[in-house]
Amino acid sequence: MTQEFHKKAIQHPIFKLIGETSEELGIGSYVIGGFVRDYFLNRGTPKDIDIVAIGSGIKLAQKVASKLSGKPQVSVFKNFGTAMIKHQDLELEFVGARKESYHRDSRKPVVEDGTLEDDQNRRDFTINAMALALNSSNFGQLLDPFNGRKDLGQKIIRTPLEPGITYSDDPLRMMRAIRFATQLNFNIELKSHQAILENKDRIKIISKERIVDELHKILMSKKPSIGFKLMHQTGLLPLILPELTALQGIEEVEGQRHKDNFWHTLEVVDNISENTDNLWLRWAALLHDIGKAPTKRFHKKIGWTFHAHEFVGSKMVYKLFKRLRMPLNDKMKFVQKMVLMSSRPIILSEDHVTDSAVRRLVFDAGEYVEDLMTLCEADITTKNPRKQKRYKNNFKIVRQKIEEVEERDHVRNFQPPVSGEEIMKTFNLKPSKEIGIIKDAIKEAILEGVIPNEHDAAFQFMLERGKKMNLKAITDEK
Repeated sequence: MTQEFHKKAIQHPIFKLIGETSEELGIGSYVIGGFVRDYFLNRGTPKDIDIVAIGSGIKLAQKVASKLSGKPQVSVFKNFGTAMIKHQDLELEFVGARKESYHRDSRKPVVEDGTLEDDQNRRDFTINAMALALNSSNFGQLLDPFNGRKDLGQKIIRTPLEPGITYSDDPLRMMRAIRFATQLNFNIELKSHQAILENKDRIKIISKERIVDELHKILMSKKPSIGFKLMHQTGLLPLILPELTALQGIEEVEGQRHKDNFWHTLEVVDNISENTDNLWLRWAALLHDIGKAPTKRFHKKIGWTFHAHEFVGSKMVYKLFKRLRMPLNDKMKFVQKMVLMSSRPIILSEDHVTDSAVRRLVFDAGEYVEDLMTLCEADITTKNPRKQKRYKNNFKIVRQKIEEVEERDHVRNFQPPVSGEEIMKTFNLKPSKEIGIIKDAIKEAILEGVIPNEHDAAFQFMLERGKKMNLKAITDEK
């Protein structure tokens, strides 16, 4: 094979410094993995760079750091034999070349020192096994023993060694194969695809956190449905997100059918990905219909129903997040809220849009009303051009109404125009349920449009309400 040199890829001064430093230590050094892959894909210059040393990666990192301006700190991870330097906008990770062997019940390998060939053998995919030499004798030489460059050209995800062994040894690689196929819009080689199908149950030894990390990357890709389809085809999806696969299928009773909510969901996720980079809003799109599987019913008079699926789905979000060890904080609550409210704007768009209904929508959605509208617009998956146009026009009307109502009534992030303290002072009350009753009555009056969202109107309403409750205002005694 003709030797290829790619000095342009490693023209940054840091590579020359690493090469010179490794020669001083009497060892070889190479840049490997994602940096090389992305160079050939013209994906820009990655800021995280993997360096493999034919010797101690930790010693090489320490010596390189001592020569850099500012003497950056070296983070050493002795258990993994790696070291990291953060310098300017670069993140350099150094590791000694190694060979690995695995036990059946763990993805943590037994590690020994090895050659560059050993290190390339242990890589997950051919496109991540390419290396560029950094020593002066062969600076910029491409070492590509598995034809990763060819696989890049053919858009193929393939393992360097036998795929069944690769995936059984480290089952996270199955998720990584799907993630790379999604991000790069590549195909997984047939043998590799079959090996994932055969080893799918091995995913159970992988921590939930590592799986979720890959799910996040799939969700944040340009077209997430590619990854979820691959997970579905390989049998991984029911092991990770059974709530999604439960949506698949179309039932027909007495000639009445419902749509396949699984494939619909994937369309919604792709739609929303064109309009937002908010990871948690994309999660909301993925989970917005999960309540439909447990609430599906057939009624002779009205056909298929999914009553309260939004409420049931929002409760399922908590269980799903907890099972996958995802954050049970405001991010989870945001997804819950989006799922719970996912049908509200749709119902509004189909009915005559009243001001009070829009006020309630804005009040309940608060600061997330824009996200909710984005989700609902992504939910339009009809292939009928007339229906699609009608739905989109209806949502435009709802958006316009939201702007008008918000400009006039200011109910987003609603704060009562009359405070609890003012109610207590006016009626000479101590903390009691009457204060809550009056506050709720004021809120309802504003949302229904009975009074404007202004202090004086709300104060007057409060006096009238208090009178009906036989409360005596201090002003009445004068």
